Amino acid sequence: MNSSEGTTAGIALAGDGGVAALAWRDAWRLQARRHPWMSGGLLLALAAVALLIASGVRDGIAGGGEALRLALWGGLAGFGATALGAVAGITLRQLSARAEDSLLGFAAGMMLAASSFSLILPGLAAAKEMTGSGALGALTVTAGMALGVLLMLGLDRFTPHAHDSTGPCGPGCERVGKVWLFVLAITLHNLPEGMAIGVSFAQGDMNVGLPLTSAIAIQDIPEGLAVVMALRAAGVRAWPAVLLAGASGLMEPLGSLFGAGIAGGLAMAYPVGLGLAAGAMIFVVSHEVIPETHRNGHQTSATLGLMAGFAVMMFLDTALG
Repeated sequence: MNSSEGTTAGIALAGDGGVAALAWRDAWRLQARRHPWMSGGLLLALAAVALLIASGVRDGIAGGGEALRLALWGGLAGFGATALGAVAGITLRQLSARAEDSLLGFAAGMMLAASSFSLILPGLAAAKEMTGSGALGALTVTAGMALGVLLMLGLDRFTPHAHDSTGPCGPGCERVGKVWLFVLAITLHNLPEGMAIGVSFAQGDMNVGLPLTSAIAIQDIPEGLAVVMALRAAGVRAWPAVLLAGASGLMEPLGSLFGAGIAGGLAMAYPVGLGLAAGAMIFVVSHEVIPETHRNGHQTSATLGLMAGFAVMMFLDTALG
């Protein structure tokens, strides 16, 4: 290839990249016009989170960074558990739909119990102590939950991804391969789990952080296994499926640092952050996990799995908290 041909090819590639970027921007703008209230809610949630993170990172560094280190270790535990479950998928050639729905139901139960016992209850106690009023404390945690819902609802609406029950969704989803849409969905799922770990360690309180991290790590094992099975069912070879499932777990250490930053700064940021993480997790369970477990007609198995997961988390919170 001569220099003029190389230049022409470079211009063409640059042009294709520019067209693609323009197409993505147009898709997001169209989505924003279609859903103005969700767009406004996402911007509000992102602005509030940015303010909390700026304060939290400043105070965390000034305090020696202990909370950030604990949050990072907790997030890495979640990642390791996800990877462990993914590797276990190598030995299984097939997992029945009933077993998969039961495992996901178990994970959903643990997430619901973790939101209640390890996030909302400590948040209410901390907020009541700070405000001197049970009602104001409840409003504080509720405001945090609302921010968490707005954040996840906006990310769900503006991130291209796919679920078996709903199919591809989000702006520009037609430009992304089916496998990557599924991986993006799992990544969104793991973000609130990482945030919850980080928030729980924001005050350096092991009585809050340890049971929550243990619960999330335990439920990440069957979750990682279920992700590998789903990817293999979609035609992905075994080891690439394991690597993709493991990579989705990297959102947990990143989310944990994010959560520690949210709740580690302003005095009221801690109960607000606990509420935010709880709201995000409950949203994911109701919006994504439970519908996925019910789509194959295995509602009873999935519900029994959910109750078992809830009971295990309740025991862990009592025993370790």
